[in-house]
Amino acid sequence: MALNKRQNKILEFINNKQSAVRFEIEEFINQAYDNVSKVTIIRDLDLLYKNKLIDKTGKARSVTYLSLIKNEILRPYNVEEYFSQNPDDRNIKYERFNFGVFDNLHSIFSSNELADLEQTNQIYREKIDNLSPIALKKEFERLLIELSWKSSQIEGNTYSLLDTEVLIKNNIQADGHKREEAVMILNHKKALENIFENQTYFQDLTLRKIEELHEILTDDMDIPRGMRTSSVGIVGTNYKPLTNQHQIREAMEKLVELINKTKSIIEKALIAVIMISYIQPFEDGNKRTGRILANAIMYSYGYCPLSYRSVKDTDYKKLSLCFMKIIV
Repeated sequence: MALNKRQNKILEFINNKQSAVRFEIEEFINQAYDNVSKVTIIRDLDLLYKNKLIDKTGKARSVTYLSLIKNEILRPYNVEEYFSQNPDDRNIKYERFNFGVFDNLHSIFSSNELADLEQTNQIYREKIDNLSPIALKKEFERLLIELSWKSSQIEGNTYSLLDTEVLIKNNIQADGHKREEAVMILNHKKALENIFENQTYFQDLTLRKIEELHEILTDDMDIPRGMRTSSVGIVGTNYKPLTNQHQIREAMEKLVELINKTKSIIEKALIAVIMISYIQPFEDGNKRTGRILANAIMYSYGYCPLSYRSVKDTDYKKLSLCFMKIIV
């Protein structure tokens, strides 16, 4: 169902607090909106309760409204409101890496969401199975070009999709672009070709396999290999990733263990893409490694890879930063 802004605000407030009595909700809403009556707020709360978005306990004035979301990373939040603030004024729960995040990376999707995703992937499998070998090869070539282009563009690469196609097919660099941009795109090509040629390689994930993928994606780009030994910062957030190499390795080993024991393939991929960005195990190339790793995991199990073609760069970066805001 569609909620209005005020109702979303109430839901967000309850989810953030986990529980709230009515006068707290009324006080909060009247700070955000002028002249909202008690009756209107009660009506909003009844609507949220009837649609099973919140729970409640007690009666009359002692009624307490409860969040139904127990996993904090699944709580809704207002992205635009967060980014309307100055970076130094934005509130994040932990400014340093929190190992407790691993306890919350489960049941990310509801059973209905997983069923819908499985149904969508089944349609993909049926279409793939009905393609001729030549048509299938062309489809994967298209995916390779689009993903190499988009993943590089998210990193600031200025190649167009057409320039990327010419580079990948004919090895002709576009005029007016830095050599490093062509190298970045061609590294994506090499990484994806390796994934397509060794389909089941990423079913059993290891730390070394992630490092190998990073090495391919950053080859000939003057980026150190292996776990970083120096501190890094992330533009747009006060979050500070781990600086101790032993702790970085510990976090990565816990990530590998978690991905391997997670049953849902979609959840495996999502955990990979968000946690590589959160841990920042390498000096550079973390986001692209996370994106390609997620695709490698999905492809290894026969799931449709994602090209990110229609994803806006700013939306992708905003959501990555918001994950760090609500991380627990």
